[in-house]
Amino acid sequence: MTDMMSVANTEPSDLSLVLIQLMKGPLYRDTHEKLWSVLLGVRHQVSDYVTVLGLSVVVDEAEGYAFLRSRPIDDEAAEFPRLVARRALSFHVSVLLALLRKRLAEFDASSADTRLILSRDQMVEMLRLFMPDSTNDARLVDTIDAHINKVTELGFLRRLRDEQDLFEVRRILKAYVDGQWLSEFDARLDEYLTELSHVEGSG
Repeated sequence: MTDMMSVANTEPSDLSLVLIQLMKGPLYRDTHEKLWSVLLGVRHQVSDYVTVLGLSVVVDEAEGYAFLRSRPIDDEAAEFPRLVARRALSFHVSVLLALLRKRLAEFDASSADTRLILSRDQMVEMLRLFMPDSTNDARLVDTIDAHINKVTELGFLRRLRDEQDLFEVRRILKAYVDGQWLSEFDARLDEYLTELSHVEGSG
């Protein structure tokens, strides 16, 4: 009897399961249905727990995702070791994120559906405009494929299970790319396109 109780006591609690998933990455309503329901019931305990680690939990019930974010650092407070790593993104990966965010905004404004599905070819054409001209189209497409794979690895795209060339744009992108970021990046894109046209014109 004692052994049975010991085994039972070592099973992870609902709170532990939710925290482990959040530490690994975002939690989605559509792919983690059971944990999502648990999260909504223990979100205050989750918040209390991660606060100790210098983190906050972001839960968007309307969009169906949750993730951990580093808390803003007070200049007078001791700095926490960073648990949520900052990722340095290449320029073209940032461009693809901005283009996907804009496409998501347009989709939300014109469709009642909640899932934006794009093909690999659509994303290649979206990004091609921002790539230097190349006489080797296959190499150019391979480069764009690498950028698509990086965005997928970051969790902002998800390949459809039975359609490797179709991707769902994950709505969590809206939490990372806001209107201010887009407007600032738009200015950089305009400068880049101007420079690119000068380079190509002189070539």
